[in-house]
Amino acid sequence: MNEELFAQLPGKYVGLLKEKKLKTACAESLTGGMVSQLITQISGASEVIELGICSYSNRIKSEVLGVRQETLDVYTEYSEQTACEMAEGIRRLSGADIGIATTGIAGPSGGTAEKPVGTVYVGISSKKGTHSVRLMLNENNKNDREQIRKLAAMESIALAVEEVYAICQ
Repeated sequence: MNEELFAQLPGKYVGLLKEKKLKTACAESLTGGMVSQLITQISGASEVIELGICSYSNRIKSEVLGVRQETLDVYTEYSEQTACEMAEGIRRLSGADIGIATTGIAGPSGGTAEKPVGTVYVGISSKKGTHSVRLMLNENNKNDREQIRKLAAMESIALAVEEVYAICQ
């Protein structure tokens, strides 16, 4: 997706949420509040965003969002399972229609052979269910930490836009 389309995503998401009378909430680890920031930079976002949590620590993921300790122990905080539980937790906590969660490895350290730097999981939860998408945002090692975080935030919003369409069919 190109920069111009990325720039339009937050406004499109806020507009869709307003039109459909839906609310959203964000639980962010990897993106550290960037998804919430992109949404709240749009005028009128206060009508559609309920809550944003920067859940960088596993303690907050567990104690606040309800991510099971077993999930963290077995799959780690960088997993589709954790992203799903985070998305469900923020949706439950906020009462929002759509929960968005991000977790992953922005680097430059922390990557492994199975989960290299740039591995991102986005969880989306709505009345239609919860799912996670794995994104690989550092192919050929061309993206730095900030670029990975930015791409993850924008991809999260793109997935949330798709979810609005899915639940409003």
